[in-house]
Amino acid sequence: MSFPSAGSHAVETAPPEGGADDSRRLDELLNRIQRLTSEDALASESSARPVPAPTTAAEATTASEATPVQAPAWFPLEPNSFRGAGLSDSEVENLILKYLNARAEATGRDLSEQVRLPFRLIDPLLQSMKDDQMVAHKAAAVMNDYVYTLTGVGRDRAKKLTDYCTYFGAAPVPLKDYIDSVSAQTITSQHPTEVDLQRAFQDLLIDDRMLLRLGPAVNSGRGLFLFGAPGNGKTSIAERVTKAFGEHIWIPRALGVDGEIMRLFDPSMHEEAPLEASSGLLDDHKIDTRWVRIKRPTIVVGGELTMDSLEVTLNTVTNVSEAPVQLKSNCGTLVIDDFGRQRMTTDELLNRWIVPLEKRYDFLNLSSGKKIQVPFDQLIIFSTNLEPRDLVDDAFLRRIPYKIEVIDPTETAFRKLLVIMSKKLGISYDQTAVDYLVEKHYKSVNRPYRACQPRDLLQQVVNYCRYTKRPLVMSQENFDFAVENYFAVM
Repeated sequence: MSFPSAGSHAVETAPPEGGADDSRRLDELLNRIQRLTSEDALASESSARPVPAPTTAAEATTASEATPVQAPAWFPLEPNSFRGAGLSDSEVENLILKYLNARAEATGRDLSEQVRLPFRLIDPLLQSMKDDQMVAHKAAAVMNDYVYTLTGVGRDRAKKLTDYCTYFGAAPVPLKDYIDSVSAQTITSQHPTEVDLQRAFQDLLIDDRMLLRLGPAVNSGRGLFLFGAPGNGKTSIAERVTKAFGEHIWIPRALGVDGEIMRLFDPSMHEEAPLEASSGLLDDHKIDTRWVRIKRPTIVVGGELTMDSLEVTLNTVTNVSEAPVQLKSNCGTLVIDDFGRQRMTTDELLNRWIVPLEKRYDFLNLSSGKKIQVPFDQLIIFSTNLEPRDLVDDAFLRRIPYKIEVIDPTETAFRKLLVIMSKKLGISYDQTAVDYLVEKHYKSVNRPYRACQPRDLLQQVVNYCRYTKRPLVMSQENFDFAVENYFAVM
């Protein structure tokens, strides 16, 4: 389908009477085919490349309807060849042999799904493996496919490969393609506004002054300290910051670095967000399924953090490496919760991250002894109950440009939290009982308010009422019981 040149005139023609719907459907189909053709041309240049943006806003909107132009969403394009995928024939062949060794038999399309590569690339390779007497046809399958099984020669080779490395999952993505993807999806290109932060924190009671301080820190994409008394919501704030950025990113299931396999996608830390199935005749996008679409990650680590967590770890049984936590958090947020109470000292963490925090790249050591450079692209939030200056020196503080204190809630905010939590827990709100709680158990003993206390005290009331089979209501007696339990050793 061609378009008029700059000097030509587009001629509008009316479709024949009664055929308008058919003409419109035909035009839509042709437009979709053209998009696919354009994507194929891009895929031949690179297997992972962002969709090009319009050169000017005028190409997308008229002057009277102009709206801010957002960067196009990045997605990995399906490769047209093994070379375009950054793979050799032998690498894919090895994965197939190990999978067949574990499963005994599989169709060509099953193998394609297992290694996450198009069947049109896998089918010729399987024929070549059959010619080399590595695999054999066991039976015919639907759609010009076959059920494959290992020959004796193929089984011997598969066992040797499995002894070296047991991995037979998705074909790995080259490190270079991953680095390019981080550059295309970096949080530093995201510039959340006040509206974005309000949306991210809509389920928290947070005042405008705190949002005003958080906004520039989030925009920087660098790092910040959240400090203050325990129970005021530092972790809750840190966990919601990521919502202010773009919602989804793409990451490889596994990386390939000089023959080594490194798992990156971690279901315990990443939440998969699959694309909706297309309802049209053709898919709008050809996606490289070696990549997985996830919600922009928010990874929280606490006292369990060790130096080993920051390095590539090798499983000596499977010979498969696991990416460190900072690599898994790229393009998202990494929360170091309860900073200062980790199993390693703050000085050890300082020495490990002082350069990455400044340069935004990190160096990792592989089991082979090779050192690789990888992106260090996340918003790092250090959440602590201690004073930052008591934890680290000035050199480290300088590299964390924002230090935000999460202060105690006011009495007004404390009362609002009681209203909110009473609705969530199904407790009948009583103003007189709340006045009693504030006067008797806070003001009279000079007890500071904490943001977590309305939830915790009302939960005690719920448990007390259920045990004694009383109505779920606020009362002086119920609050006395809850306070006595909750503040017994505080």
